[in-house]
Amino acid sequence: MKLYAISDLHLRHKENHEALAALAPRPDDWLIVGGDVGETLADMELMLSTLTARFRQVVWVPGNHELWTMPSEKPPLKGEARYLRMVDLCHRYGALTPEDPYPRWPGEGPPRVIVPMFLGYDYTFRPDTVPADKALEWAWEDDLMCTDEVLLHPEPYPTRQAWCHARVERTRARLERLPPECSTILINHYPLRYEHVRLPRIPRFSIWCGTRLTEDWHTRYRAEVVVTGHLHMPSTLWRDGVRFEEVSLGYPMQWRHRGGLERCLREVLPGPRTPSPAP
Repeated sequence: MKLYAISDLHLRHKENHEALAALAPRPDDWLIVGGDVGETLADMELMLSTLTARFRQVVWVPGNHELWTMPSEKPPLKGEARYLRMVDLCHRYGALTPEDPYPRWPGEGPPRVIVPMFLGYDYTFRPDTVPADKALEWAWEDDLMCTDEVLLHPEPYPTRQAWCHARVERTRARLERLPPECSTILINHYPLRYEHVRLPRIPRFSIWCGTRLTEDWHTRYRAEVVVTGHLHMPSTLWRDGVRFEEVSLGYPMQWRHRGGLERCLREVLPGPRTPSPAP
């Protein structure tokens, strides 16, 4: 029994849609879907109907794309209402979400808890020299603007930052109640640490990539593995003995050379136990 992960399926792209359809069944295994499935409820339903039929259990966390309010969808749900609509859809297919009790991993190994999280971002992934109220201007200086600024609404919260902080506090309280004998598999669409936002071509896009409030969560909450997406830069990194897996598929031009969705699935458990030695 294995735990796999993939994120950033972006099903509005025909090649991604076809790759999903061709994915082989793994009826004994679990799959993490780490957000950015697509922009519409139809994208979510396609993902859920396909993957829940091929895996024993699907675990979903939202990315920013699922939370966009698309003018073509009626009614045009915003903010938390849209998120909860996605949660309801997951429940119809038996998929787990950040709103569900955290499950114990039923596979072999020590006691582990699977922790799907929805945390958001608060523009704090920026240099200390950039004031909080200048974060957007700092990004605009490099001609960067995230579509979230137009389509991702925070209702009923006054700002995206406020929504992020509320989600962080709610999740922190749940994590504090976990049994101390259990390690965790932490799952979030966005990186938990600023240092892991490696975007050489668009470094100032970092402000839309997470929150510094989670910088120590990998040690504070006994993580064995941290699973994230969003960056479209798959990697395995190690920090403080914890494995960090960025599991994005991304856009066709980004994953074509990696050999398709089948080869892009990342094995989270059992996975490598220690960092690979340097060549």
